[in-house]
Amino acid sequence: MSYTEGMLKDGALKGKTIIVTGGGTGLGKSMGLYFLKLGANLVITSRKLDVLQETAKEMEKETGGKVLAVACDVREIDQVEKLFDEADAIFGKVDCVLNNAAGNFISPTERLSTNAFHTVIDIVLKGTANVTMTAGKRWIAAKQAGTFLNIVTTYAWTGSGYVVPSAAAKAGVLAMTRSLAVEWAKYNIRTNAIAPGPFPTEGAWSRLLPGDLVKKFDPAKKVPVGRVGEHQELANLAAYLMSDYSAYVNGEVVTIDGGEWLQGAGEFNNLEAIPQEMWDMLEASRGKKQ
Repeated sequence: MSYTEGMLKDGALKGKTIIVTGGGTGLGKSMGLYFLKLGANLVITSRKLDVLQETAKEMEKETGGKVLAVACDVREIDQVEKLFDEADAIFGKVDCVLNNAAGNFISPTERLSTNAFHTVIDIVLKGTANVTMTAGKRWIAAKQAGTFLNIVTTYAWTGSGYVVPSAAAKAGVLAMTRSLAVEWAKYNIRTNAIAPGPFPTEGAWSRLLPGDLVKKFDPAKKVPVGRVGEHQELANLAAYLMSDYSAYVNGEVVTIDGGEWLQGAGEFNNLEAIPQEMWDMLEASRGKKQ
């Protein structure tokens, strides 16, 4: 059996409508595609409508499923409300939410502007709160069951240098996950999280660590199983936690990282080895200083 194969049986998510924030590219796209293959209706959202529409076309062609693409900045509550209004209008209701939208800077913290720090907090923590509160209030008012799945990170509980805004924001999302799992269970709303290790996406690692740095700090070298994750492995776990098979799983965070965090806490702590001159070059490569 290959770890690049789908895990659940056909139709495991049939009849469910799932919103995926940050769903136009990368891991969000991979998870959403598998949800579609399992019979779900899909709503994908991010700030770039053209990217979303192209992704929606690809997904519908590959699966024959139905994808709604809605531009939404999760930092803006009015846009989040509109997202749910559009999803309800097309599919009748929303059953599950995957909070996947994120932003990050890899940088010495003292080099970050206040605006850069707040941008990450606003997208990751406040954005997740906006989406979660909007969905939760609607589900509770309608006496409808619902499922949240939040993408966090292993450094949400260990902390990590050089990604301090992300660590702080993800820790907040993790606390919200566990808190709402208790508070909203009485409404038949489950809340869980996944903490992925390295699952490289096209362009993502090169944007964060351009040039030869990607090779020097190859994430696979830090993973005890000796490789990075395959997108399908993450999609399998996400689909399980969205499905009714996981109905007794609530308030849990599942780590899927090949043992990386156990070997060395703080995913980016090893960047201490980067000299100041190289940080200057990294900032220049981004085109502007944070």
